[in-house]
Amino acid sequence: MKIKSPTSMVPGIYLTLFFAYLFGPLIIMVITAFNSSNFPRVSPWECFTTDWFGKLVADDKLIEGLGNSLLIGFGVVVVAIPIGLAAAIMLSQVGPKLRASLYTIFIAPILVPGVVIGLSTLIFWDRVGTFFDAPYESFFYDGTFLTIFGQVTFIAAYSMLVFLSRIQRFDNTLTEAALDMGATPTQAFVKVLLPFMAPAIGSATVLAFLASLENYNTTVFTIVSSSTFTTVLSSKVRYGLDPSISAVAVIIISITLIGAIIYECRNRYHSKGWGMIIAERPVLKYATHPGSVAAILGLLAIGAVLFIQNYDSSACTAQILEDKRALQQKLMEQQQLETPKQSSPAPTTPTLGPLGNDATSTAPSSPFGGNAGSIFSPENLSGSSNATPAAPSTAPSSGGGGIFAPENLTGNGSD
Repeated sequence: MKIKSPTSMVPGIYLTLFFAYLFGPLIIMVITAFNSSNFPRVSPWECFTTDWFGKLVADDKLIEGLGNSLLIGFGVVVVAIPIGLAAAIMLSQVGPKLRASLYTIFIAPILVPGVVIGLSTLIFWDRVGTFFDAPYESFFYDGTFLTIFGQVTFIAAYSMLVFLSRIQRFDNTLTEAALDMGATPTQAFVKVLLPFMAPAIGSATVLAFLASLENYNTTVFTIVSSSTFTTVLSSKVRYGLDPSISAVAVIIISITLIGAIIYECRNRYHSKGWGMIIAERPVLKYATHPGSVAAILGLLAIGAVLFIQNYDSSACTAQILEDKRALQQKLMEQQQLETPKQSSPAPTTPTLGPLGNDATSTAPSSPFGGNAGSIFSPENLSGSSNATPAAPSTAPSSGGGGIFAPENLTGNGSD
């Protein structure tokens, strides 16, 4: 038996860790979407449920944000794809020196942070609207308009890179031959170049739409008072998670897998090797046709939707809730039994004096004489007192001769 060396096992370990890191979070999110726990988790498992998909559909704000994202993605594709294609054709027609300068200009928006693009787009169109004295309800301040043009700034550059990789393999003599045979430049472009660029156009369209759908850094500034799918998800994560986020992940993963499977079947169906195999087997030819595969996957998707709508997990959820209450009650009773009963004498309440001191304690003497508390006792602070005022003492004689006596200060005094 041949023993593998540790060095030969390194690539396998690396690939295992790589795919675990790549697909592990996705698998966890798919599992948490079907757990009845109010927080996304795999363990402990409570009940299998599909209620989070219903909660997702009932979230009006999220559905509105998804609709805005789809509208913005469509607008970005319509604007960015022609710009990217025109830039790629221009770069393929100019000289080397000018090509380098133009390429730097076209590729620069990808290197700019999305926050900067969002703020600059907002400020630029605000200044344009102010220049034309446009009202606030005009498209200059519309979140959808601002987001489309803000995203087109860098998504068009992505599309240009896809077109460049395709157009470099184009034979320009085909266009020259079409022109020599009497075709106009427009006809040569439509009938020769566009069919050759069709795969790149499809790839760039998907890339532009997905880049628009998942963009957040630019969108959060340009969307203004509206919302998109990513901004709503961000607010939900900020204020608390629930498994409806995992339900969103399940839907996105399912759509991605369906599209990838159909695309792969289409490519394999039209390959030469597969064509030779299905030529001898008519059943396999129809079974592996991209249309047949799409129909089967569509039926499976409809069946999954019906299952999610009709599955009821209320009984299991109620049982889990009852078990939690019983466990909580048991823990409370156990805590009461384990708590020792301590017998201690009742605390005596001291008698407080007029100033809040203990009446039994001896109050300190004060410069006012005797106990300081007796001066401020209630009977001494009342307005009426039974004490007889002391008789005025005879004032000592002074050099004034009684001139300041009360009887001498009246206005009727005699000279």
